[in-house]
Amino acid sequence: MQETNNQLQVFKAEFFRALAHPVRIRILEILSVGERSVQELQDTLQLDQPLVSQQLAVLRGKNIVVAQKLGTTVKYAVRDPLVGELLKTARLIFENQLSGTQTMLRELRKERR
Repeated sequence: MQETNNQLQVFKAEFFRALAHPVRIRILEILSVGERSVQELQDTLQLDQPLVSQQLAVLRGKNIVVAQKLGTTVKYAVRDPLVGELLKTARLIFENQLSGTQTMLRELRKERR
């Protein structure tokens, strides 16, 4: 039982590790709206093709995105639409954290007066 539990924790950690890069998060935000080619991602992110492809490879390796060849173009999509929901939930958490920071900043500024 302990071994299975440990494997599950490792699986979870690897999933979140795959998300732990600014470019990969941005790619997932874009792909959550709809599938895109490497060229489209490159243009949107204003990044070089090798970097975009490298980050897509990490996401593919963890089965977070899937690739589908259409003629000479490969389109990428989020494998599970819940990834988009996860990113939305994370954004709400970040907004709450930053909101708290703004409140503290306002209080700090009041102290100076």
